[in-house]
Amino acid sequence: MTKFLDLILGSSEPVLSEASAPDAAAIARLHAASFHRGWGEDEIERLLLDRSILTHRAMIRRKLEGFIMSRIVGGEAEILSVAVHSAQQGQGLARMLLRLHLGRLAGLGVKTVFLEVDESNEPARRLYRRTGFHEVGRRPGYYADSPSGPATALTLRRDLA
Repeated sequence: MTKFLDLILGSSEPVLSEASAPDAAAIARLHAASFHRGWGEDEIERLLLDRSILTHRAMIRRKLEGFIMSRIVGGEAEILSVAVHSAQQGQGLARMLLRLHLGRLAGLGVKTVFLEVDESNEPARRLYRRTGFHEVGRRPGYYADSPSGPATALTLRRDLA
């Protein structure tokens, strides 16, 4: 039965690839569902058209289930956002996206990658620790409109070279 569904609906295995402007609406919906302040479709589309932005997506059965987006400047990159649909969380999809993304960044000559993560987001912090990121700074109250009150952002770094 699974093979039959895969033929009709597409494989249940994630397909990872670079995202582009036509993905803006789906990325905006996933971002809005994943974060307190979601980015609008126009905002996402502008980012996707920006040559300094690299975005990868994860599709399952032709549906966007995750993405990762970075800005590249002068041999460094900042991961701007990572999101995985709630039904796919805990399945390794974010790790797959992150590994692909870091590999592509390295291939583009990026030497160092930074990101910020909410101190209370333990699943994300665990993912980043397991993929070689380490804390290099803290920003108390950075997430001012967090549902549980002002939250500290941790600045993490990973060297690729």
